[in-house]
Amino acid sequence: MDSIEWGLMAARAQFAVTISFHIVLAAFSIGLANFLLVLEVLWLKRREQVYLDIYQYWLKIFALNVAIGTASGLMLEYQFGLNWARLSSQAGEILGPLMFYEVMAAFFLEAGFLGIMLFGMKKVGPKLHFFATCAVAVGSIISAFWILSANSWMHTPSGFGIGADGRFIAQDWWAIIFNPSFPYRFAHMMLATFLATAVVIAGASAWQLLREPSNRHARVQFSMAMWTLAVLAPAQLVVGDLHGENTLRFQPQKVAAMEGAWVRPSPGTGEPLRVFALPDTAERRNHFELAIPHVASLYLRHDLSSTIRPLTEFSPEDIPPVAIVFWAFRLMVGLGLLMIVLGITSLVLRHRHRLYTAHWLHRCCVLMAPAGFMAMISGWVVTEVGRQPFTVYGLLRTADSASPVSSEQIVGSTLVILIFYLLVFGIGLWVLLRILRHPAKAGEQQPQPTLADEIGRP
Repeated sequence: MDSIEWGLMAARAQFAVTISFHIVLAAFSIGLANFLLVLEVLWLKRREQVYLDIYQYWLKIFALNVAIGTASGLMLEYQFGLNWARLSSQAGEILGPLMFYEVMAAFFLEAGFLGIMLFGMKKVGPKLHFFATCAVAVGSIISAFWILSANSWMHTPSGFGIGADGRFIAQDWWAIIFNPSFPYRFAHMMLATFLATAVVIAGASAWQLLREPSNRHARVQFSMAMWTLAVLAPAQLVVGDLHGENTLRFQPQKVAAMEGAWVRPSPGTGEPLRVFALPDTAERRNHFELAIPHVASLYLRHDLSSTIRPLTEFSPEDIPPVAIVFWAFRLMVGLGLLMIVLGITSLVLRHRHRLYTAHWLHRCCVLMAPAGFMAMISGWVVTEVGRQPFTVYGLLRTADSASPVSSEQIVGSTLVILIFYLLVFGIGLWVLLRILRHPAKAGEQQPQPTLADEIGRP
């Protein structure tokens, strides 16, 4: 591997490090903002103190997450100019406005009303405070809308022309924003943020129920999280299937990599589900393959005999890293199925009036707490690694998108970023666990403890 390839890999690794940290924080902010919105609606409608107590409890966690997430997001913006200058130059006319709209939504709605949401409960009145919570929650979704639109356009580019200098020129903004993969990607990601947040809330509430089974606040939180899993996890399965059909249409080699499909199966056997395999890109085949006939045809083509275009029918230079995509996809799907099982189990136990006494379920929820974010990162790996070797799919290669920066400089800056992120995330996680260790209390009329109080609490 020469110095140019090393530089490219270093730039990709740096972006992977920063996006992996940021996507967790951004998704948690979106999920928590909308969870807080639901809590405030319930409090205004029912006037039960328990909902306000839970709101104030999770508001501290939301504030902590926003503070750390803002710092991690800024790094991503800088990287476009530092490591991906050619991408910015070639596609800036399209990506620039979309990113600008995201910043407008984030700062004017989220940041503009965040202060009222955090500190205005007793100063502005319930109606204006509710409006501030709505603005922050809606702003978080609008922010995700523009980011996912830009990302989706890079996967399924449309509504553009190419100038004499090779740059992408916007021609139809409606087609650019609502490009072919955007509706599926947006719905899939929004459901993922809500599910990941619900799993965290369920894990924290389950931990509190194991220590204090009669805690009403923990019961309410746990019930809300379980309802979210029971309803949205099956919905995510349907949306994921539709997203997969769209990907098969526009990015067939990505789906072939997800399935580890190197050759077409024998006629009549259909596309098998490869439960286990060790893909070998050099030899263009799988080692130790364990497959179930017909099953992949069922969820890919919705019949038992159809097949997909295998990897050997694509040019070798257009194939993504198969092993990474193959296993990341299985991790994402496996964790998603576990969340569906958890949601269905909660419905059965709720019907039997054992939802708050089944300690084995609570222990499972504690273990599953990070599962939503693990599935989300795995899905992001499938999406982004599966797009390789392109940044703008089929039109602009990753090798032609990077800045002419030496690999030594990129590796050095990556180490600095990684150390900084680990420090910030480590402190943030420590504070988060200290807050979650003390459940919300009933009827707290006095001012809520601040983050500084929580850090100093023994």
